[in-house]
Amino acid sequence: MKIKLQFFKFICVLALLASAAGVSGLFLTGCAYRFGYMQRDLPGGYKEVAIPVFQNKTGQVAIEGYFTNELIRQFSRSQVAKVADPDHAPVTIEGKINSVEFIHRGQVDGNNPGDSQVRNPENTVLTLEYRVLVNATVLLRRNSDQKVLWQGAFDNESVYSAPQVGIKIANSVNPLYNNSARVDVIARMARDMMAEAHDRMTENF
Repeated sequence: MKIKLQFFKFICVLALLASAAGVSGLFLTGCAYRFGYMQRDLPGGYKEVAIPVFQNKTGQVAIEGYFTNELIRQFSRSQVAKVADPDHAPVTIEGKINSVEFIHRGQVDGNNPGDSQVRNPENTVLTLEYRVLVNATVLLRRNSDQKVLWQGAFDNESVYSAPQVGIKIANSVNPLYNNSARVDVIARMARDMMAEAHDRMTENF
């Protein structure tokens, strides 16, 4: 097997040299694919894995679906392991969303607007932007003896503009719109975090 792998690497090096000389890069695509997902595996080499719904320890309702579905999508795309029923899979990926924080940024004080173009009533504070911080943990557990084979912590942050509805001098905020904006940014963050979880979990095994 090692001889075959070394030979394949040698062929890819030749392909790189050929590409530099102007030869078609089609073969390079195969090399990149071969050393991408095809080289990945779960710890222990398991080919079936269960991915139950993540635990959501935050006050943000229903975001666990974004993380669970995205991790399933990552494995379906890479085919490193088949996502199976928990009763039949030898290993299980357990995910937990530990925290979601929304930090106010760019606030305008109605009593002291400064150079801001926004004017809001006195004794009010308008938030123009929110910073979002998300923390999650993921682990791979062997079902036969409950041994943890791999675990990792994941942090991500993003920013979204606070919704402002109405004219400048009398801003109001639609809470449904604000919640929708929060969910959208968390969904995007989940995609990035679960792509990282998949890649870190399946590398070098």
